[in-house]
Amino acid sequence: MAERKSAMRRIGVYLEEELLEWCDSLLSKADVRSRNEFIKEAIRFYCGYLTSRQAENYLLQALSSVITGTVQDSENRLARMDFKIAVELAKLSQVIAYSHDIDEDALKKLHVKCVEEVRRINGAIDFENAYRYQKRET
Repeated sequence: MAERKSAMRRIGVYLEEELLEWCDSLLSKADVRSRNEFIKEAIRFYCGYLTSRQAENYLLQALSSVITGTVQDSENRLARMDFKIAVELAKLSQVIAYSHDIDEDALKKLHVKCVEEVRRINGAIDFENAYRYQKRET
C-alpha cells in the first residue's frame, strides 16, 4: 500500500540557537534525516499530547462523577440500614426497660461498661461473650 503524500507548505519558523542545536543533536535518536522531519514529528507528538490531555481531563471528570454517584448511593443505603437498626434497637431497649426494674446507678455503670467494651472490641459485638459475662462464666 503506497503512503499518500500530503501537500506541503513552506513557512518560516524562528528558534533560539540552542534549541536548534539541541534538535540537531537528536536527529539520529529521532530516526529522522532532517530538521524539517524532526520538527514535523515534534509537532505531531505535541498535538497528540495536547489532545490526550483533553481526553484525559474529560475521562477524569466522567470517572469522578460516576464514583461520586456510587459513593452517595452507598451512603444512602447505609444510612437507611442504620436507621432501621436504630429503630429495632430502640424497640428492644423499650421492651427491656419495661420488663426489668433497673435503678439509675446500675444503668449508668452499665453504660460506662458498654462504652469501654465497644471501644475495646472496635464495635464488633459478640452476643455469646455478653451472655457469658452476664452469667459470670468468664
